[in-house]
Amino acid sequence: MTYTTLSLTLIFVLIPLLLSKTLKLGLEKDTIIATVRSVVQLLAVGFILKFVFDSGSSIYILLMVALMIFAATLNARKKGKVIKGITWKIALTLIVVEIVTQGILLGFGIIPATAQYIIPISGMLIGNSMVLTILFLNRFTAEITSHHNEIELILSLGGTPKQAIHRQLIDAIKASMIPTIESQKTIGLVQLPGMMSGQIIGGADPIQAVQFQILIIFALLTTATLSSLLIGFLSYPTLFNKRMQMLKSQ
Repeated sequence: MTYTTLSLTLIFVLIPLLLSKTLKLGLEKDTIIATVRSVVQLLAVGFILKFVFDSGSSIYILLMVALMIFAATLNARKKGKVIKGITWKIALTLIVVEIVTQGILLGFGIIPATAQYIIPISGMLIGNSMVLTILFLNRFTAEITSHHNEIELILSLGGTPKQAIHRQLIDAIKASMIPTIESQKTIGLVQLPGMMSGQIIGGADPIQAVQFQILIIFALLTTATLSSLLIGFLSYPTLFNKRMQMLKSQ
């Protein structure tokens, strides 16, 4: 694809702009900002990845993964400001997910230990973990707010913080994992995943593309489980003080 043909895809940006203007949705500015940012960010990443791939340095691979974790942490923490220490909790969750998944992939020789494999797969897994973390934090904080009196009642009757918040915690964990599980039920029937489609468009054998996609969806299951459980069990203790009372700020 040339830059000339790529520029023609701006038609897909003009359509929502025109519709937003016509229907007075007020989304024109956000659409333009999102378009410009996505183009600049993707082109910048493309040049960076080319440099990293050509260098073959393990240090650059680690730096790229660290950058992805850092950016994902900053984005996700906005949804959990009411939880004390949420930044390091999210960072630790993403780091553990990356270590476990890449440890399995590299340790069993499922993928080669090269930048061309490690960085794209890490990006997909870290990105998915970030989304799951955001989903969890949104649901968890909403559950806490709506069931605050119930939690206080259990505490007043002698229940521990874990007992008081158990149902809200489990509901939030389940809610954050459901999208991943449900999407995998219809994968290949309702949608062709981006990674598989990209490989096929690039000329790869469809069967090989499917094999790599299966690898990703299996890894995403572990990512979903680890992300939801880790951020959940790291977060709930900070909602209570040493006297097992719920903090009023919550």
